[in-house]
Amino acid sequence: MPASRGAAEPNPRSRREDTVSVKERGRRGRAAEPEDDDEDLLDDGAELEFVPVRRLLSLAVAGFALLLGVGLVMGAQTAGVGAGRLPYAAVIFGAQLLYVFATTMAMNPPAVKVVATVGVLAALAADVAAIYPDVATIAPLGAVAAAGLVAGIVGQMIRPEGRVQVSESLASTVVIVLGVVSFATLIVLTRIPVGTQAIVVCLIASAIALGVARLTDVVAPYPRLADQVPRGSAGIVLGAMLGTAAAAVIGRYLVAFTPHEAALVGMAAAGAAVLADLTIGFAEAGRELAGEAPTMWLARHMQGPLAGFALAAPVAYVISVAFLVPA
Repeated sequence: MPASRGAAEPNPRSRREDTVSVKERGRRGRAAEPEDDDEDLLDDGAELEFVPVRRLLSLAVAGFALLLGVGLVMGAQTAGVGAGRLPYAAVIFGAQLLYVFATTMAMNPPAVKVVATVGVLAALAADVAAIYPDVATIAPLGAVAAAGLVAGIVGQMIRPEGRVQVSESLASTVVIVLGVVSFATLIVLTRIPVGTQAIVVCLIASAIALGVARLTDVVAPYPRLADQVPRGSAGIVLGAMLGTAAAAVIGRYLVAFTPHEAALVGMAAAGAAVLADLTIGFAEAGRELAGEAPTMWLARHMQGPLAGFALAAPVAYVISVAFLVPA
């Protein structure tokens, strides 16, 4: 009996060793958790590749921005009265079609045909609303924008897929409709006093800002704003500064402006243009990081300058109406 009782009793030393081993395994398991997390973070970070600046591409985009600015400015100079504005409306419609094409291809929304069709129809309606009313105002353009958004919602709902991804499709429709309507404000500007001169100041400043920003990326794309966005902050700042300086010089030769006023107007337009262009770059990088398939390269790189001019156009209108048109 004593021998069997002694064999049944657990060894105190073995109990302590088992307790220590359990605690040690627990500590090791807890210590391994942060290491696994760190490895996951490292793996995630390894996927964020450094995107190099393609200098020839930056040069091509700079040329496109400058040519587009020249076309919009020269077209405004030839705009006549009444039906005489149709040639400039044709120039604007060409820019609107490029904007619809580039934005649709870059965003690649659900129901892409519906979004593109609504954008083209909104562009036509906005141009007509800018030319034919007796009073030069952007109020009809607001109605066109609202109708375009409603048409986008209806077009999405009647699709066989119904409400699938309706929010993504609606967001793309908003961006496209507002962009084409913004271009149409340039037609309205040709109908108000000093409006054509405001177009000259704002769009030349914007074109120079966009072009210089891209040309600077060809030479010195530093410092980088983000590893995934192939743009340098030096170009953004230099482009806005030279665009403002160009506007001040132009203001010396225009009746409605002084160099000081032209510089302020040009600074607003140039700043809006380069920031819109930069925002497009960040949006494209975000889509690629989200795993979306890259879109047509031509559309991606046309979108930035087009968005810049689309934002500079309403800036020119607001400044003209608020500060230059007599009350």
